[in-house]
Amino acid sequence: MALPAPQGRRSSTFTRLLRHGFTDPQAAGELLDAPELSSVRSDSVLLEALGATADPDQALRGLVRLVEAQPAGDQQRLLSTLVTAKPLRDRLLGVLGASEALADHLVRHPADWETLATYESADLHPTTPEFEQALAEGIWGDRGAGLSREDALRATYRRALLGIAARDVCGTTDVAETAAELADLATATVRAALEIASEEQPGDAAVSRLAVIGMGKCGGHELNYVSDVDVIFVAEPKDGVEESDAMRAATRLAARMMRVCSDVTPEGTIWPVDANLRPEGRNGPLVRSLSSHLAYYQRWAKTWEFQALLKARPMAGDPQLGQEYVDAVTPLVWQAAERENFIADVRQMRRRVVANIPAAQVDRELKLGPGGLRDVEFAVQLLQLVHGRSDATLRSATTLDALKALAAGGYVGRQDATALDAAYRFLRTLEHRIQLHKLRRTHLMPEEDHELRRLARSLGMRTEPVDTLRKEWRWHAREVRRLHEKLFYRPLLDAVAVLEPGEIRLSAKAAGQRLEALGYEDPVAALRHLEALASGVTRKAAIQRTLLPVLLGWFADSADPDAGLLGFRKVSDALGKTPWYLRLLRDEGAAAENLARVLSAGRLAPDLLLRAPEAVALLGAPDGLKPRGRAALEQEVLAAVGRADGAEQAVAAARGVRRRELFRTAAADLIGAYGTESSPAEEDHGQAVDAVGSALSDLNAATIAGALRAAVREQWGDTLPTRFTVIGMGRFGGHELNYGSDADVLFVHEPREGADEQEAAKAAFAVANEMRRLLQLPSSDPPLMIDADLRPEGKTGPLIRTLASYAAYYRRWSLTWEAQALLRAEPVAGDAEVGQRFIELADPLRYPREGLREDAVREIRRLKARMESERLPRGADPTMHTKLGRGGLSDVEWTVQLLQMRHGHELPELRTTRTRVALAAAREAGLIGADDARTLDEAWVLATRVRNAVMLVRGRPGDTFPGDARELAAVGRYLGYEEGHVGEMLDDYRRTTRRARGVVEELFYGA
Repeated sequence: MALPAPQGRRSSTFTRLLRHGFTDPQAAGELLDAPELSSVRSDSVLLEALGATADPDQALRGLVRLVEAQPAGDQQRLLSTLVTAKPLRDRLLGVLGASEALADHLVRHPADWETLATYESADLHPTTPEFEQALAEGIWGDRGAGLSREDALRATYRRALLGIAARDVCGTTDVAETAAELADLATATVRAALEIASEEQPGDAAVSRLAVIGMGKCGGHELNYVSDVDVIFVAEPKDGVEESDAMRAATRLAARMMRVCSDVTPEGTIWPVDANLRPEGRNGPLVRSLSSHLAYYQRWAKTWEFQALLKARPMAGDPQLGQEYVDAVTPLVWQAAERENFIADVRQMRRRVVANIPAAQVDRELKLGPGGLRDVEFAVQLLQLVHGRSDATLRSATTLDALKALAAGGYVGRQDATALDAAYRFLRTLEHRIQLHKLRRTHLMPEEDHELRRLARSLGMRTEPVDTLRKEWRWHAREVRRLHEKLFYRPLLDAVAVLEPGEIRLSAKAAGQRLEALGYEDPVAALRHLEALASGVTRKAAIQRTLLPVLLGWFADSADPDAGLLGFRKVSDALGKTPWYLRLLRDEGAAAENLARVLSAGRLAPDLLLRAPEAVALLGAPDGLKPRGRAALEQEVLAAVGRADGAEQAVAAARGVRRRELFRTAAADLIGAYGTESSPAEEDHGQAVDAVGSALSDLNAATIAGALRAAVREQWGDTLPTRFTVIGMGRFGGHELNYGSDADVLFVHEPREGADEQEAAKAAFAVANEMRRLLQLPSSDPPLMIDADLRPEGKTGPLIRTLASYAAYYRRWSLTWEAQALLRAEPVAGDAEVGQRFIELADPLRYPREGLREDAVREIRRLKARMESERLPRGADPTMHTKLGRGGLSDVEWTVQLLQMRHGHELPELRTTRTRVALAAAREAGLIGADDARTLDEAWVLATRVRNAVMLVRGRPGDTFPGDARELAAVGRYLGYEEGHVGEMLDDYRRTTRRARGVVEELFYGA
């Protein structure tokens, strides 16, 4: 609300306080009028100094409280020193304006302000020895008299923290120096806490050598104001002591030391000591011997544990043992990049961190969110692990020092390193100032304007501080995201480019190391591709140098980076001279990422694209990946056929449309499975499977319609002497085609009125054969195989029949399996009326009026059992075969079809050619329980996805998981499993299909 304008003498004071940054000048005026400040009330220097703080109102309140807390004789001494000594004035008021928590400490220990009055030269940048001396004096000296050891440690720690904060807010130290001082103070504090624990437990100290290893930010000399102090404990027995006795004693000593730091006492707490980075985490022993540590790291440790050991340093306790530990584990750290799935493990850890951030906090996270501190730290550590194997200059535990070394060695571009350094310093400064206010552990940007104002002013922002802070923060976060993408890949391009004089190039060896670590199996070929794409001074090469850093990252985030880069080179070679190609990738945000995902996920989609590279335009169009529907496809195909000269050219045009639409479907499927930065991976796998099945079925139907039109027109013009239709069967009729499926069909005709039946039959037979020939002609386009083996009498029966012939056959000779096959029958091309009459003919067969007789049920079960024993390929694992294996597609489909044949006549909802729709209808009708229906549906969807994945990855159909490790990993990525988790994928498949088989045994076989 608007403040009332005071009248008279106070109006000038009111205005002056507003001008000096007070937000509540009325309350500030009352505080300045307080008796405690009577001697300095009118001092302009004091007012100027208050106005220079982060929060003048808070600083003034803190000052009044501090003066009130002084013994009677010391109040005036404090105020006199304050107005006459600028160093004290700046430090004390700066701390009071930035930290309520340190103001509380000063009130509780009113004499501590004197530590800010004068600085010795050593006080400007104290290190661990100076902090150790100060803590010793505060705990065991006169200042600790009357306090317990723990309380004395806390009070002395806060006193030392007061000096660090004062140097920080006054600009005496920068953010890196402040973080190093905080780490040194933590080191001295842990040493003091261990000494206190040893005093209390001298027997334990006498039998064990205990070393405390600093980890995390403390180990890296980059600690926050409020942070857990990460440690690892290592111990050895002293001479003559049993190891088990020494380990128990060291554990008691370590546990007591941790409590000394973390317990809450009348003086508050310091911070938790966190030992969860130890082997086996919180489930492992708190203290281990050196040999036990090494045995764990050599056999069981995960990649992130070696990444964590980058920061390890001896911190407290036995210095010799601490150094022995670091010397022993250091070689293991620099071998981590040689581990299988190294990059994938590191990235997965980063993704897991981001995924665990509450959704409401992601946009406020300074540390863990996208564009936050952890992005910088992970990127730097990853590059250290890759290149530190052969370059010891990179082995710094401090992020900014390591970044500087990476730039000096040419591993990171100098400009990128400078920008990243600035962003990291800004974000760390924000984090420090946020924590300093209440000395609470947080990494979240405040939401309230008054908190943002204090934070902005602490950074020197005076004009519109809140808006300025928000803009600066967002800009730096964007910079981190941008640079994080470039950091790994830009130097790879510089390695093959012509650089300016004085620029440092990443060596071929280092470039190869980085590419290997990123998952490239042939780094020499990859560098060759990069040189071909990005070298030179043309506009095309310049755009490629802009695109490739990001594309290389997307390739590396796939199962086959080599294939992705090779495919990109081939597409670029084919389209490089077209004006729109590189512009599309540069300007359409989704196009480049979509292309990267498609090119690196398997063989099918790239093969389709490389046959007609202009289809890359689909990846950038707003609706480019949406299926077009049967009517639109058929219209386009028939128009293309109509423009062609001759049947072969006509069907070539139709197959060209099919190739493009196959690419559209495959690309949409892959991008949905992988997800993109702007769109997460598809979570409804059933919907994704249905979309693919429908799109492929519509596409094949339109292609067959075009082939039919071409075959008829070639010999008979516009009118065939018989009415001809094509009935889709199997997965085709069920809208459940896979990428590698044949098109199962029946050919049906009915002679036109007045036509000779024999001539009509010959014409129909000729058309059917011609369609099959045309669709299988050798071509760069994938063939469409027509399979008519589900016709009456199978392969030995006539290829095509009249409606009357079908009716006669089904009436007299039809077998149970043929009626079952008709459950999937649906007209797909040709004469619609004939198609509908065929369906009317089929309905009584597939949905018998009285349901199935028991002998028919037995026959179906017998056929299914025979198929399981005879058709499963020799040597195939029955638990892993997606079609004929246990709980696979056949199991689910035959179970659903049995329900349809038994109950379809009385329940119209079951009369569908689609398996999942029929299963859902059976569940709604109470024919199957909800849990059993869900189990069957999950198994069917999973098996279908596996078959689709195999075709997408290998470029040829298959009913089992690939044996090749890289292909298996690619299938896993499509199914949503990260690298290194193919075992989990296979276990999940077995578990899902095993449960489905249990349902099949009960519902189908009646077990």
